[in-house]
Amino acid sequence: MTFIFVITYTDFSFSQQYKGVVVNQNKQPLEAAYIYNLNSKSHAHSLENGVFVLNQSSVGDSIKIGLLGFKNRFLVLSASNFNTEQTIVLEEKSFQLSELIISETLNPVSTISRLDLETTPVNSSQEILRKVPGLIIGQHAGGGKAEQIFLRGFDIDHGTDVALSVDGMPVNMVSHAHGQGYSDLHFIIPETINKIDFGKGSYYANRGDFATAGYVDFSTKDYLKENEIGVSLGQFNTLRTLGLFNLLEHDADKSAYLAAEYLATDGPYESPQNFNRLNLFGKYSSYSPNNDKVSITLSHFTSRWDASGQIPQREVDNGNISRFGAIDDTEGGNTQRSNLNVAFNKHVSDNTMLKTNAFYSHYGFELYSNFTFFLEDPVNGDQIKQQEDRHIFGLNTTLTNEVFLGDVELKMTSGMSLRHDIVNDIELSHTLNRKTTLESIQLGDLNQTNFGAFSSAQLDFGKLTIAPELRIDYFKFMYNDKLEENYKTQAETKTLLSPKLNFYYTALSNLQVYVKSGLGFHSNDTRVVVSRMGKDILPRSYGADLGSVWKPTPKLIVNSALWYLFLEQEFVYVGDAGIVEPSGKTERYGADFGLRYQLTDYLFFDTDATITNARSLESPKGENYIPLAPDFTWTGGLSVNKWKGFSGGLRFRYVDDRPANEDNSIVAKGYFVSDFNVNYNYKKVTLSVAIENLLDAEWNETQFATESRLFNETAPVEEIHFTPGTPFFMKATVSYRF
Repeated sequence: MTFIFVITYTDFSFSQQYKGVVVNQNKQPLEAAYIYNLNSKSHAHSLENGVFVLNQSSVGDSIKIGLLGFKNRFLVLSASNFNTEQTIVLEEKSFQLSELIISETLNPVSTISRLDLETTPVNSSQEILRKVPGLIIGQHAGGGKAEQIFLRGFDIDHGTDVALSVDGMPVNMVSHAHGQGYSDLHFIIPETINKIDFGKGSYYANRGDFATAGYVDFSTKDYLKENEIGVSLGQFNTLRTLGLFNLLEHDADKSAYLAAEYLATDGPYESPQNFNRLNLFGKYSSYSPNNDKVSITLSHFTSRWDASGQIPQREVDNGNISRFGAIDDTEGGNTQRSNLNVAFNKHVSDNTMLKTNAFYSHYGFELYSNFTFFLEDPVNGDQIKQQEDRHIFGLNTTLTNEVFLGDVELKMTSGMSLRHDIVNDIELSHTLNRKTTLESIQLGDLNQTNFGAFSSAQLDFGKLTIAPELRIDYFKFMYNDKLEENYKTQAETKTLLSPKLNFYYTALSNLQVYVKSGLGFHSNDTRVVVSRMGKDILPRSYGADLGSVWKPTPKLIVNSALWYLFLEQEFVYVGDAGIVEPSGKTERYGADFGLRYQLTDYLFFDTDATITNARSLESPKGENYIPLAPDFTWTGGLSVNKWKGFSGGLRFRYVDDRPANEDNSIVAKGYFVSDFNVNYNYKKVTLSVAIENLLDAEWNETQFATESRLFNETAPVEEIHFTPGTPFFMKATVSYRF
């Protein structure tokens, strides 16, 4: 891979600027390359389109160009450089942590995800979110349902308090049939991921709804280095096929590729999951002579599955069923999503960049569950159906401008977003055997509109950067209840201001300290909003972080943070019952710790831990636990990257015991699970073996304190109901690149 560095000269009365664009050997632009003038100490980073402007430079200055994964190169500016384009080739090399200089990195904390992607590539949809340090996931419905998410003392359910997006397109589903913020990322093919950007807390004005515990943005690749086909076979009748195909030859102006994935498995359960998923993804990108970029993405995803559901601990203890058995194995569902995303990046001027995207999604969802068995209906059982048909229309626009106020560099970013959801026939029904509807509990059509605007400033005083930010959001909620005799539109509106203030101090070239603070929110379900006549529509969060990114030795980087988060009203929407459980004011505080260490040129170690105290503020002491809020999580592992054709790693994740109810009388058991994978590349062929749960630990992936009654029981019992974690599971993969 190479860099092409294009330099031109422009004469300004106050300063001289050198402009250029950084691209790779395929002539695709590269973002975040560091350009540094060793004489004047001025610096610049390449933008997403590869363009940069370096100020305060003159003839004779030495310029350093660098990016992780490449050898640094140096250029001495001469008069001939001003009027001619110059190409500089940087030699690709194996990733070296010693090359990471904190003072030269745009976002050191988020850069960690780039390191992790390089050393331990993602090879399954479940691993996508695990690339965010401190984030834990769990699956509890046959592989087709969105994962349950845990982050910073939150049981986020399926996305209520973390904002997820892909290429600027939101993943969270507002007013979803199964729960607020429901986020199904299974439409991403892991091999198409190029970058993961994340931030914890509610400190970022360009993030709105759901960004209380944090946000995660995924960016897909603009092009493929090579075509690839692959097939995986594993236990439990597991099959995965993959195809990645360039549709155009590598070109400086345009690229296009198609990706396809098919996955099927029965899982380890006594009642087969009969799970299958099909993913299709295509992307076209085009660049103009002045580095403007247009990209068009089309994708379609469909999935169906059966599930054994969450089983009561008592039935396993008395031997009536095994850990992989079922009380009601008629659970399951199907879902599909089609996306169209058009993005346009415009290089308005030397210092101004416009970035915009418009998107449309069509989404369908049908889920059958039975959590309480025969508690409500002792004859037919308590199976429920949740269903919806959704259309999402949206637009995001951001304008970034960089200027100098004297010696102070000012980066202004302003933008707006619009999202409109039309949800038809959103339904909650009591059903029998996934066929007969016994009772319609909720049925209606809803519309939800969210308009947001924000502005942020970054004032760079050298070592100190101050970033004040402000966001405003407007919501319109509308619902038509089809179970009402007379037609009536219920509607509510709400506007909210969310200020943020962040400080970054680069104490040394290897040490950055930061203080972040901000107000955030997550919206409530439209049906809840109108039924409560506008009360507590947008519960507000207040948060702060005190953290650091430190590189004490060339091969060791440490990130840590002390944090606090207060929610003025925490509503838990129980989509399974169609009710709202207000839990009042809550408080969470804790500490994050992460470490990355490069033992040799090819061997890496990483670990992340979070300790949390999560409590309700309006309940008596001892009865103020927040159910399922994790108080300690720990992940890490060893990774081998490109050593004599080998790569792979040994990973682990640990979750401590945690309260399953408010008084901690029911405990959700913790677990320690380890995974292993090894890959060998020989010319164009890669052979891989992956093992989940290497030590065959007996663990519960998800668990809840649930009151249920079995068919032969006269009284209900409240206890742990769980989905068993995967036992020892091996799969092998062969892939071919061409």
